Amino acid sequence: MTCQLTHQPAPTMSSCFNGGAGWPEPVVRVQAVSDSCGATIPERYVKAPSERPSPASPGGGGGGLNINIPVVDMSMPDGEETARAVLTACREWGFFQAVNHGVRPELLRRARAAWCGFFSQPAEVRERYANSPATYEGYGSRLGTAKGGPLDWGDYYFLHLLPPALKSHDKWPSLPLTLRETTEEYAEEVVQLCRRVMRVLSRGLGLDDGRLQAAFGGEGGEGACMRVNFYPRCPQPELTLGVAAHSDPGGMTMLLVDDHVRGLQVRNADRWITVDPVPDAFIVNIGDQIQVLSNAAYKSVEHRVTVSAAEERLSLAFFYNPRSDLPVAPMAELVAPPARPALYPSMTFDEYRDHIRRRGLSGKAQLQSLQMTTTTCAPPAATASSSSSSASTLAR
Repeated sequence: MTCQLTHQPAPTMSSCFNGGAGWPEPVVRVQAVSDSCGATIPERYVKAPSERPSPASPGGGGGGLNINIPVVDMSMPDGEETARAVLTACREWGFFQAVNHGVRPELLRRARAAWCGFFSQPAEVRERYANSPATYEGYGSRLGTAKGGPLDWGDYYFLHLLPPALKSHDKWPSLPLTLRETTEEYAEEVVQLCRRVMRVLSRGLGLDDGRLQAAFGGEGGEGACMRVNFYPRCPQPELTLGVAAHSDPGGMTMLLVDDHVRGLQVRNADRWITVDPVPDAFIVNIGDQIQVLSNAAYKSVEHRVTVSAAEERLSLAFFYNPRSDLPVAPMAELVAPPARPALYPSMTFDEYRDHIRRRGLSGKAQLQSLQMTTTTCAPPAATASSSSSSASTLAR
């Protein structure tokens, strides 16, 4: 379904932003900018020429090529054919579309409808949930805390799901009335899907089915959060992006997109491929933490989001992460110096994402800087024993 909002008269500035809430400057809602900016977007949203979206044909290949990310049938997650398909997709693309994944299509539609309902609420209702850079939880419009920094053409709602101690329904929107119950039901089913995919990924590395999950803290010890993205119509979509190019800092992402409005672009072989979404599929992508754990056997890949002059777009990004205080390093079974040295140091997810919270999205700069400084390092530290999970998880 496409998220169609009822547009209200251009808001006053008092309804366009929250009063700061820890941000270095007032936060202007892109939804309000879209309703009031006319034919020209503000300079803060204009990307450098090298970062602007380029035209792409259906399938994104350009030149008449019909190229799309792989589609994997997940109806038999324990089958060898499924493992081979996932392994190939994650090595070559870092992305695939999961079909027959076990999450009910009617639940996918209810989740989209509920969050469309939130972004349709009057500004004063949405602003009750304005977020801060301390945890990012709530209604937001920016990443990074640099004053005067570039902005993306999108608003979002970020919420915590796992561990249970971080989840607070009071911080979730109360309108529409179905949102909290639907989001809880949706999260429960997507967590189970993530665990199924983790078993397949582990098998693809030649490891026991539960090895990768154990490196995340085990079932019940992992982290999960969700960012619901809303991309309003943009009068100059060729100048901006809904989300700048980045790889996901966490473990794995399950993305539910609009079936009818394209926007996600994936970098492959130095070109941007526009993903054609399969109805009711999840777009699955590897995050930086799985690239580290797999010692770069699986790749986290840069992606970005374009926007449209004609249509709004909504997506639900579900982030499945290692426990935040657990050291993450290449798994010992995948390290054999000197032929296969550890490419990354041991680091907790809390430590890793601090860079992004402060600076915002910057391609794969963080992961690449770690690899450059550790190419000649000793083997990684062993996985630490468990302890209670702490801080929240940053979503892209």
